[in-house]
Amino acid sequence: MTPPAKPVNAPSLTEILHLTDQMEWRAKSLAGVFEKMLWRDEATGASIALIKFAKGASIPKPHRHASNQFMYCLSGKYEYTATGVTLLPGSFYCNPKGNVHGPTLAHE
Repeated sequence: MTPPAKPVNAPSLTEILHLTDQMEWRAKSLAGVFEKMLWRDEATGASIALIKFAKGASIPKPHRHASNQFMYCLSGKYEYTATGVTLLPGSFYCNPKGNVHGPTLAHE
């Protein structure tokens, strides 16, 4: 059986498998913020990553992203302090590209 044709403008992707428990956390430029990069499109800047915030770490200034932002909170308590939007374990957060948001604070 022949697989269905890829849509004309679909990005070229290959299968990816990361054993995230075996990946090292990489320090970001902000103190107390770490990542495990899972996928990145260098042309657009779009990415998928695991992000870890130490208690008290923050993103101190409002900012925006060039791509849509999707977050799923695994543990802790993470707040967008200007709006009071707070992520708790099991929370899903979606922020459209270009939308200014922040600052943030990791309470746990």
